[in-house]
Amino acid sequence: MVEAAASYIRMVQHLIEECLVFRMTREECAEALSKHANIKPIITSTVWKELEKENREFFEAYARETDRAPTVEAMQSIQKVIHDSLSSDSDD
Repeated sequence: MVEAAASYIRMVQHLIEECLVFRMTREECAEALSKHANIKPIITSTVWKELEKENREFFEAYARETDRAPTVEAMQSIQKVIHDSLSSDSDD
């Protein structure tokens, strides 16, 4: 059970990292993962906050750069990444 939980957290972390590539805010990421990967926003938020603690300088700079509205292209791209990631996980 512990191994499954750790694996789930790693998957959420990976998906958050994909959101970061697309310059999504925490809220955008939580919404996308909830909608497309069935991950509860509280889980995304918790993992995101832990990543912020571990990488404070990165996230401070990231927050300054992502103060903007989401783009349709970013949402479509993250949907594809989530779909591809979940598809490859089910193949394992």
